[in-house]
Formats: sequence, C-alpha cells, structure tokens
Amino acid sequence: GDYVLITVTDNGIGMNEETREKAFEPFYTTKCEGKGTGLGLSTVYGAVKQSKGFIDVYSEEGRGTTIRIYIPKAQSNSIQYDQVQRLATIETGSESILVVEDDNTLRKMIKLMLKKLGYTIFEASSGIEALEMIEKGKSKGIDLLLTDVIMPKLNGSELAEKVKRINPGIKILFTSGYTNNAIEHHGILNNSRFFISKPFSLRDLADKVHEVLEAG
Repeated sequence: GDYVLITVTDNGIGMNEETREKAFEPFYTTKCEGKGTGLGLSTVYGAVKQSKGFIDVYSEEGRGTTIRIYIPKAQSNSIQYDQVQRLATIETGSESILVVEDDNTLRKMIKLMLKKLGYTIFEASSGIEALEMIEKGKSKGIDLLLTDVIMPKLNGSELAEKVKRINPGIKILFTSGYTNNAIEHHGILNNSRFFISKPFSLRDLADKVHEVLEAG
C-alpha cells in the first residue's frame, strides 16, 4: 500500500553499530546519568508499530543520523475502475523466493505479499542465516534472492556475492528504505543490479519480481 514518509536528519556525532542496534530498546541511552530516560526512540518505535508502520535508522559516526518513519496512508472508501483493472492484471508466479530482511514485521509483510502472488517463500532474518540456509541446502531450488541492502555482519551485497558462487543461476533483487546516496555509499546500486525502494505496493513488488525473474 501507500505510505507517508517522515524523515528526520541531523549532522551530529552519529551512532556506531552497537548503538544503532540498541537505539529502540527501552531505557537504553548514551547520555550521562540523569540526562536521559532512554525512552524517546522506544516510544516512537511503539507508536509507529501500533500504526502498522515501520522505522529505519541510517547513521555514520562523525556524519550524523537519518531516521525515516513510514506510516500507512489513509485510504479512500471509493476505488476507481482503472485501479481495479490494474489490480486484475497483476503479475503472479510460482517460483521460489528467499526473503532476507532483519525487520521481523516487514519481513512478514513481504512474505504475505509474495504468497498472495503465488510464490513459494523461504525467509531469513539476517544475511548470515540466509547464507547458512543456502549452504546447508535448506532452501533448494531458490529462483530469486530478495534481500535488504543494509544489514549487520553480512550486508545484502556481500550475501549476494556469496550466494552467486554457490548458485550462479539465482536471480537477485535488492531492497532498502534508505536513499539512493546511502545505498551507493555501500556500493550496492549499479546498472547491472535490480533494486526496489521501500515502501512498495503489491503491484510494484509483483512487477519488479516478474521483471527480475524474466531477465536473461
């Protein structure tokens, strides 16, 4: 569906990986004792999840932090005829897809969307878990790897390279809620790779997955 995006950016000291991973934990704070409750971001996180939205944090030490909040857009009760026609011609398939996403809520949402389109879905919550599944043959016959770009320990680009060595014929589709500049900084986007930006609609996902699977 459609989302409203709220972006907050600063040019402060930024956060390291450990701080980013704990940023939404209740009572976690990097401030001196008595200077912070550690409930600010955890409260925001709870409110966003209750609204069925999701939140992303991108930060670099010494360069600042960007927080993006995606809230589902309120839908009109009326549905236009052309919208119905567009949904009626949505691309479906029967291939197997491995979804790699470290946000549990978002991963479940993507899984449900792809299942609705007819695909067989495997899932992993990290690049490490996905690679282990491939290496141990727990996800045989995977046609497409749909992976988040920026993940701890093993990012999407590194995962794709390792998986390609094991299964050269697998198709790769990257996804992220970060800006193109942030993705390019991590060396992900180039003309030879497929990418879909979050948030995306069911139709957008269906079209992009079909495009990647049909590509030579």
